[in-house]
Amino acid sequence: MLKWLSIITVLALAAGIAVGALVGSSGNEALVGFTTEVEYIGTLWLNLLRMTVVPLVFALLVTGVASVANAASTGRLAARSLGVFGVLLVAATAFACIVFPAFLAFWPVDQTAAQAVIARAGQGTVAPASPPTIGAWLAALAPGNPIAAAAEGAILPLVVFAMFFGFAATRLPTAQREPMVAFFRAVADTMIIIVRWVLLAAPLGVFALALGVGLTAGVGIVGLIAQYIVIVSVVTALIVPLAFLFAVLWGRVSFTKFLTATAPVLAVAISSRSSLASLPLMVERSRDALGVPARVANIVLPLAVAVFRMTSPVANLGVVFFCAAVMGVELTPDKIVIGGFVAIAISIGSVGLPGEISFIASVAPISMAMGVPIELLGILVAVESVPDIFRTVGNVSGDLAATVIAAKGQPADPPDLASSSEAPFV
Repeated sequence: MLKWLSIITVLALAAGIAVGALVGSSGNEALVGFTTEVEYIGTLWLNLLRMTVVPLVFALLVTGVASVANAASTGRLAARSLGVFGVLLVAATAFACIVFPAFLAFWPVDQTAAQAVIARAGQGTVAPASPPTIGAWLAALAPGNPIAAAAEGAILPLVVFAMFFGFAATRLPTAQREPMVAFFRAVADTMIIIVRWVLLAAPLGVFALALGVGLTAGVGIVGLIAQYIVIVSVVTALIVPLAFLFAVLWGRVSFTKFLTATAPVLAVAISSRSSLASLPLMVERSRDALGVPARVANIVLPLAVAVFRMTSPVANLGVVFFCAAVMGVELTPDKIVIGGFVAIAISIGSVGLPGEISFIASVAPISMAMGVPIELLGILVAVESVPDIFRTVGNVSGDLAATVIAAKGQPADPPDLASSSEAPFV
């Protein structure tokens, strides 16, 4: 989304809440009725985004799994790097599943505003479902009918099927595999174009949704949005020290050395909000300040930027945990495990998508898998630019930590490559 469109969307959010609150306090039934009708425009906008989720998720997973499998087959260093990425993703996801509930228990959402949001969404307080037995849960992992699973929005079995499909596609002969992967890449690109079109109407859609929320919750919703920004941003930012911890304990590099090498990269990440824009400096600092062999840095870091986002499952789960707290959904341990699995899987396929598109494509499937209504996503996407800064900072920290870990035990560069500052990317 263009910067001006993001600014207009935030202004539309504020205007919608303010106008809705004024209409609600006026007591004018005609105005209230008109506002309720306008809110349907927001529902339409949200449904337009929702309709892309299933095909986009499936296509992204198939192409993402295929690309990871292809990368692993290119050599031991690439395979080792992917293993490191996997460990860091699992650790970050486990961290999120522990810290977010604790944070929300320490700083619970305002129940008055939350109940107003629930009432407006027509959800009511969601009664906790009894957790399935282990056998029933395992049986549900494989969709007996993938088409029916897609139609019903059953995300977890759809994710499992997509991952099997992606891995199976890598076993096909090249003449069959490449057209199939290209087809699903085209499907994903088509869905992304649709999402971009829908996001062009974000100011109108967000205004309409905020109008309805402001009508019932009043300006109290502003406190919820501010709390959301703080909680997701703070916990996502904590991935930076977590990455440092892995670099020190697993990568065997001193804290001071890693901090000195990483600081300039973090500055670029904050200003650019882009891991790709930070890549050249990451390569330089890893080689010159961390002593990573050039051939290792030139393989691991581009691969990390292509398939690895350490903060993706963290921030995305944070959104779902917050929405669950607002909507009154009890997240049982089995739901949290399912959400963590889906968050990791989705993070592989959604790497490289623009922030707002990634927000919808990544968070909606996790919400659906965990049984959390997605109505709030249409409002929260308007303020995604703030947590997105901390996503990027955490991602580049994770990239550098993974590079140091992958480089451990690797031989030094030959003199001709070590002395060259123009070592090519492999």
